[in-house]
Amino acid sequence: MRIARFSIDGNVAFGAVEGSTAPGAEGELVLDIIKGIPFADFELSGTKVPLSKVRLLPPVLPNKVVAVGRNYAEHAAELGNELPEAPITFFKPSTSVVGSGDPIVYPSFSQDVHHEAELAVVIGRMCREVPKERVKDVILGYTCANDVTARDVQQREKQWARAKGFDSACPLGPWIETDLDPADLTIQCTVNGEQRQLGRTSDMVRSVEDLVVHISEAMTLLPGDVILTGTPAGVGPLNVGDEVAVTIEGIGTLTNKVIKRG
Repeated sequence: MRIARFSIDGNVAFGAVEGSTAPGAEGELVLDIIKGIPFADFELSGTKVPLSKVRLLPPVLPNKVVAVGRNYAEHAAELGNELPEAPITFFKPSTSVVGSGDPIVYPSFSQDVHHEAELAVVIGRMCREVPKERVKDVILGYTCANDVTARDVQQREKQWARAKGFDSACPLGPWIETDLDPADLTIQCTVNGEQRQLGRTSDMVRSVEDLVVHISEAMTLLPGDVILTGTPAGVGPLNVGDEVAVTIEGIGTLTNKVIKRG
């Protein structure tokens, strides 16, 4: 099931996305409004609205976004870094989260902002110290993410809070796919239609299961929390006016335009 969060006529709701996003598919996508929230038992209301009539929002409003650095060997190498002995984790604040179609606002304190296409894991239930064999039980689904990074600030400052946590630095969307095997998916990033990144989740140094185990050893994960699993090689600069798109096999495309801070 694909679950979207959206607004219509000033109201916010979740809905199940119906229809095909495959090229050449006929018919418009519609949303069957969900009774309740997707983190508990819910029913489809049968009330349907065209996707074109709503505004897509970030599919979740996470309490925290836990991101993982250097989880693809080629990406670590392109930035001149060694693979870490243990996963490098950091936080992106909830205020950095935006949805598909929302702008990425170029921060005034940086002159070198980069895209980083990533698979995002959405947690479905409160959990801690999750054993590897139970990881699937705590995951609601997966979505696309862009770990937007002020690269010059990241290199200049020891902590990455400003470099990766500024407002609009965590686009998520367009929706959550609940029925997906994350082991070997294509991840692609384009800027103005030109391909920048192309990789597969099978190239991750540590799998989704390994990351959930590692992170949940230290902290309680809450429904709606998000884990970013790292980016493949090919990261590069974004400029004001660019349109950046992250496409992940089996999920869809997350699209954002870069604007100047007003």
